[in-house]
Amino acid sequence: MSTCINCVWEEFSVPLKRFIKKRVANEQDADDIFQEIYLKIHKNIGSVMNEDKLHAWIYRVARNTITDYYRRNQYKFEITDLTEDLESSTDEEISANNEIASCLKVMVDSLPETYKQAILLTEFQNMTQKELSEKLGISISGGKSRVQRARKMLKEMLLGCCQLEIDRRGNIIDYKHKNSECKYC
Repeated sequence: MSTCINCVWEEFSVPLKRFIKKRVANEQDADDIFQEIYLKIHKNIGSVMNEDKLHAWIYRVARNTITDYYRRNQYKFEITDLTEDLESSTDEEISANNEIASCLKVMVDSLPETYKQAILLTEFQNMTQKELSEKLGISISGGKSRVQRARKMLKEMLLGCCQLEIDRRGNIIDYKHKNSECKYC
């Protein structure tokens, strides 16, 4: 195939950049991914046999690169976030988290048995949803549905009971009871 890499890049760079930015929140990560995609396209464009499939191939490379980037960096983010959380946590935040955790335990215990089992196995015993489905003898989509419904029920219970203050990373930093007669806390 005699595709000019500069011609391809001129045609696809702006829409590709938009595509990446829709899927990646951090501007620096988006730039890194953009560069990585460019290198992959430059290196492998000769493997595309049919020019009609060039568009699909480029976006497949982009999707895979985004996925790979986050897989590769997931562990680093978790450790960094944990370290930052531990360093920035005050005694009040730790206390609030402990109190919310004890409320969540009561909430989980109050779920219908099928949903309680799904949450306990996936969230507290780190079982995958596929493993959950196999253990319960249900389809994978059935297992996923149970977990999602259980999470939704827990969220509704928690938000019905407490008003939460959440930091930019989604961590609970403070809470207030909405009423004093909450049956969970």
